[in-house]
Amino acid sequence: MTGAEDKIELSGKCVCGAVGIHTLSASPHVGACHCNMCRQWGGGAYMSVDCGTDVSFSGEENIKVFSSSTWAERGFCQGCGTHVFYRIKETGQLMMAAGLFKEQDAFVNMDRQVFIDEKPAYYTFAEDTKNMTGAEVFAIYGPGG
Repeated sequence: MTGAEDKIELSGKCVCGAVGIHTLSASPHVGACHCNMCRQWGGGAYMSVDCGTDVSFSGEENIKVFSSSTWAERGFCQGCGTHVFYRIKETGQLMMAAGLFKEQDAFVNMDRQVFIDEKPAYYTFAEDTKNMTGAEVFAIYGPGG
């Protein structure tokens, strides 16, 4: 997470508009997850914004939550299938899909890539980022699995 002075306000919605999102505490930086599950879920790296736990939803009844591991879950709109979030169960920390938000110009850069050891060879991002392996991610955020 970034410092409190680096937080931005964001609003967005899923493709069909059934789920709305609002946060006052999003990071202005985008991250990419290259883990096998994120790539299977969306066909490529999961581009996300760390929104902490201070997120409000409208149409929350339209969010279907899937427990994807012992330590995290994924939420998506059950109407249109838009990926809404990746949430760490223990802390409630939300990594929201970056494309949801209308304020795309508010993002400063992509500053991190996680599960870099699972990234396939067929793509590479040009941005200079902090790169973490799966083991490094688990050491900071949870047990994995």
